[in-house]
Amino acid sequence: MASSTTLKRWLRPEVYPLFAAVGVAVGICGMQLVRNICINPEVRVTKENRAAGVLDNFAEGEKYAEHALRKFVRNRAPEIMPSINSFFTDPKY
Repeated sequence: MASSTTLKRWLRPEVYPLFAAVGVAVGICGMQLVRNICINPEVRVTKENRAAGVLDNFAEGEKYAEHALRKFVRNRAPEIMPSINSFFTDPKY
C-alpha cells in the first residue's frame, strides 16, 4: 500500500524534468569516472602498473589533457548562442 502512494507522488508529469536533469548529471559523472579509470595516466588499476611507481611520461599526460573536445572549443568564442548575442550587441549601421 505504501508503494502505491510513493508511485503516485513521484511519477507525475511535473517530476519528469527533474528525473531528466538528474539522469544527465549522473551520466556525465559516470562518463568522467570511466574516462579517468580507463585512460588517465595517473590512475593505475592493475597491480603491475601500481608497482611501477611514479612515471614521468609527459607525452601520455599531454595526450590525456588535450582531448578532442578541448581542441574543438579552443579557438571559439565562449558563447552559447553567438548569433543571438551578436544580434543584440552588434550595432547595425
